[in-house]
Amino acid sequence: MKYVDFPGTKERISVIGLGTWVFGGENWGGADDRACVAAAGEALALGMNFIDTAPFYADGRSEELVGQAVKGQREKAFIATKCGLVRENGRVRHDLTPASVAREAEQSLRRMDCDVIDLYMCHWPDPATPVEKTMEAFLKLRAEKKIRHIGVSNFDLDLLKKACAVAPVATLEVQYSLLERGIESGLLPFCRDNGIGVIAYGALGGGILTGKYVKMPSFGKWDARRMFYHHFEGENLKKAQKLVKQMQAFDLPLNQVALSWVRQRPGVMTVLAGCRDVHQVRENAGAADFDLPDGFNVWSR
Repeated sequence: MKYVDFPGTKERISVIGLGTWVFGGENWGGADDRACVAAAGEALALGMNFIDTAPFYADGRSEELVGQAVKGQREKAFIATKCGLVRENGRVRHDLTPASVAREAEQSLRRMDCDVIDLYMCHWPDPATPVEKTMEAFLKLRAEKKIRHIGVSNFDLDLLKKACAVAPVATLEVQYSLLERGIESGLLPFCRDNGIGVIAYGALGGGILTGKYVKMPSFGKWDARRMFYHHFEGENLKKAQKLVKQMQAFDLPLNQVALSWVRQRPGVMTVLAGCRDVHQVRENAGAADFDLPDGFNVWSR
């Protein structure tokens, strides 16, 4: 495994991180709890110390499983979780008010049976709450030693700048892949220039870049693959498949090629890779073992 410095510190985190949206089995076609815990344990054994979770994932079950996996070896893990998506009466609302932020932090600590959250992030923006108020709540949590570092997720450039004016934002978590390169025009350069580490998710394009979809399957209403990648149909899917053919020239597992491409982009701190079992986490970890040639990064979108 390869490592990079966490922004502003000498702490080292893995360039491939464990994404746990699958844990709990709610949004990705089901998952076995024991297999997920075993996968997280294997990730730590392989040196994949960055673990990303959120209370939104399976209504807190993902955090609980992460807590089980790191029990007795908490010092090996750098845990990131989030706040701001609150379930209520079967619906999800955005809430980054100070009271809700504080309440969610306490709930996450309890679910993971941890004393402190290494990286705490806004999951999605809350248009009804000034980001300045949210950042002040994060600063309070840090002063109380309940969180160690502050990050944001899915912020646009203007909102990120506003957050940075109030608090030391260490990271931005955002979707980035060979198929989704929108951050290259503004967000990524800003993060590079200001020492903000980019945490990339969606590097496999919802599975499209693994080459397993000849045509897009019909996902369930709440399946994350349907919500995030429904636009890769028709001509867009054909373009993606053309890209997959180019990737096959490396004679490597396609998921490793896709993950490694994102990992090598300047400014990217770590790339999240989800998994259902030990086999998948081992294969994802392999993306840290090789570098793609420079010419690979000039492929057209």
